[in-house]
Amino acid sequence: MLFCLVLLLSCETSTPTVTTSSVAQLSAFYFAKNDSFPGLGNAVFTIEERLDTGLVWNKDSMLFGTRLDTVIPKFTFAATPSAAYLTMPDTTVVLTGYDTLDFSKKPIYLTIRSSDKTTTKVYEIQPRVHQVNPDLYTWQLLTAQIYPSDDSEQRVVLLGNKFVMLSSNGFALRAYSSQDGASWTDLGALTGLPSGTKVRQIISDGLTLYYGQGKAVYTSTDAVSWTANEVAYPVVTMLMQWNDLVWALTENDGYELATFADGALTLSGLRPETEFPISDFATVNFLSPSGRERTMIIGGFAENGKSLNVRWNIEYSSHPQPEGTYRMEEFSIDRPQFTSLTGISVIWYNEQLQLFGGVDADMRYFGRDILISEDEGLTWTAADTANNQLPEVYQARQKQNAIVRDNCIYLFGGQDQNKTYSDVYKGKLNSIDWED
Repeated sequence: MLFCLVLLLSCETSTPTVTTSSVAQLSAFYFAKNDSFPGLGNAVFTIEERLDTGLVWNKDSMLFGTRLDTVIPKFTFAATPSAAYLTMPDTTVVLTGYDTLDFSKKPIYLTIRSSDKTTTKVYEIQPRVHQVNPDLYTWQLLTAQIYPSDDSEQRVVLLGNKFVMLSSNGFALRAYSSQDGASWTDLGALTGLPSGTKVRQIISDGLTLYYGQGKAVYTSTDAVSWTANEVAYPVVTMLMQWNDLVWALTENDGYELATFADGALTLSGLRPETEFPISDFATVNFLSPSGRERTMIIGGFAENGKSLNVRWNIEYSSHPQPEGTYRMEEFSIDRPQFTSLTGISVIWYNEQLQLFGGVDADMRYFGRDILISEDEGLTWTAADTANNQLPEVYQARQKQNAIVRDNCIYLFGGQDQNKTYSDVYKGKLNSIDWED
C-alpha cells in the first residue's frame, strides 16, 4: 500500500499543467523567401489592431511584377490558438505553417480563436505590390502644334516659371510662351536683335535671355524686347548658363571661353586646343558623384562646317579658395566610338545623361532611339527600349529642344527631312519622384 501511495503521488506531480488563454492576437506576419522574387521575403508588414477587423499590410509596396500566387505565409501568434485559418475567395485553409497559397486573390481574412475558445479575432491581409512598372517612361502629347511652322529655326528656354519658344523663318522672329507646355500664347515679334540672329544660340539663366553677335551681347527679360550691351571681345556664340554664370565662346587670338555679367565679358583662360563647335551643339549641366559642378558641350559644327565628334567636359573645383578653378577636357580624344552628331539635345535625368535626335556627318537621322551615359559622358549605349522609348508616332528628327522641369522631360519641335515640327511631348520615369 505504501508503494502504491508513493507511485500515485509521483504520477500527480509529473503531470503537466495545461494553461489556456483568452488571447487571440497576431504578433507577426511575413512571406517566406523565394529566390525568384527577392523582394518577397523582405516585405515588412504592419499589424493594425482595430476594434473590429484588424489589418495586415506592407507600407512599402513590393516590386512591380512580384507574384503572389504561390507564396508561403508565416504567422506568429501572441498565444497559442486553438484554431487559425484563412478565408480566401475560393477556399478556407487551416494553417499548418507550410502551406503554399495564392495571395493574389482578395479579400483574404485570417481568423484566430483563443486556446480557451472564448475570444475570436479577424484580420484582413492586404499584401501590396506596385501596379506600375517603376522603370517605365510614359509619354504624352501635350500639343500637336504651337504655331504653323514652316522651315523655322527654334529655341525653347525657361524664363521665370514659363516655357518660351523663339522661332525664326529667316525673315521674322517671334516668341510664344506657355505655363504647362500645352496652351501657348503668341507674344509677338522680337525687337532689338541684329540681322542674321540665330535663335538656337539664345540661352537663359532663368530670369534673362542672352544672345551674342559681334562685339555685343543682347539681353531680354520678356523674350520680346532686346537691349544691346557692347563688349570688348567678339562673341562667336553663347554657350550655356552654368555654375551661376553665363558663358560665351569668344575670339581672342583663337577661341576662349568667357563669362558675361554686369554688361561685360570676362575671359576665363579656358582655351580649347582642338576643334570646338560654334553651332548645333548641345550643352548639359550636372553634379558629379564627387560633388563637383560639371557641364558638357557635345557635338555640333566647327567653324569650317565639319560635323564634330566632341564631348568637352568643364569642371569647377572650389579649391584653391577663394578663387576656385575651372578645368576643361575633351573626352572624345580617348573615347572615339561616339559618332559625329549635330542637332542633338542632351539632358541630365534619372542620374544619367540622355541624348535625343540629331544627324550624323552624312545627314542621316539618328532615329528615335535614346542614348544614355551612366559614366558622365565617357561611354554611351542605347536605352532599354522595353522601358525607355519615345512614342511610335514621334518622328526621328534633329534640332528639337529638351528641357527637364518638375521631374519631367519636355521635348519641343525639331526638324526632319520634310518639315519643321512645333509639337510638345512630356515624358516621365514612373519612379522618379517615388519616396524611398
